[in-house]
Amino acid sequence: METPSLGRAAAIPEPIPGLTVENLCVQAGCKPLVENASLQLRRGELAALLGPNGAGKTSLLRGILGLAKGASGSVRLQGRELAELDPMERARQLAYLPQRRPLAWPSPVRDVVALGRHAWGCAAGRLGAEDAEAVHEALAACDLLELAERSVDTLSGGELARMHCARAFASKAPLLLADEPVASLDPKHRFKIMQLLRDHVLAGAGALVVLHDVSLAARFADRLIWMKNGRVVADGPPAETLDAPRLAEVYGVHSRVTGNRVELEGPL
Repeated sequence: METPSLGRAAAIPEPIPGLTVENLCVQAGCKPLVENASLQLRRGELAALLGPNGAGKTSLLRGILGLAKGASGSVRLQGRELAELDPMERARQLAYLPQRRPLAWPSPVRDVVALGRHAWGCAAGRLGAEDAEAVHEALAACDLLELAERSVDTLSGGELARMHCARAFASKAPLLLADEPVASLDPKHRFKIMQLLRDHVLAGAGALVVLHDVSLAARFADRLIWMKNGRVVADGPPAETLDAPRLAEVYGVHSRVTGNRVELEGPL
């Protein structure tokens, strides 16, 4: 049976420089959370952001998006400073799936997924044909069509996680930043969401995804971006950056690495 398609991300004119981050710093009071982080995210690329708890991964995403107080540095989207873009234009080009996803009221799943089309001027219950198609594709791709009319307060944690992924996919933004999108999912749906992210970038989008499963990241990502103590310590393809010394440096664990398989053997 063929996996449902998400269709293509919203088209933008060539050339496509994507997202460029230079010397990004984020602080909480006097405490540095991210120090001089630089990276690029290109269309057609899935990059996994790896590192232990407290490494600065979420702070980096929030700093990129302009959501972190005390952030400095340069963030350019399609060659333009992100801070100079109109908020609606920014939302059309850059989708964000945060780690914490509170819901204010018990809406139907379809209406929450439709919020991904807000930047295109639609409202729940008033979807145009293109918006309705995008929502339907996202629901189908995330195995949510049978739950579309269910109230969100009746969903399991994994079903909620898939719903929020569908909301991000429905936006059809060319670039997607996702913070632990598979954290609450069972093995089948973890692979399914990662494959959808893979399909998303193959259709011309770019994705930067925070993950804790190193083997899953190595299997699906084009690049691994490693963080420790607020700094990017390595950035490159899995074949070049994933090995036992790297896991010892970043996570403080003994491991055995064979291709994209990682066997953890215990703490150092």
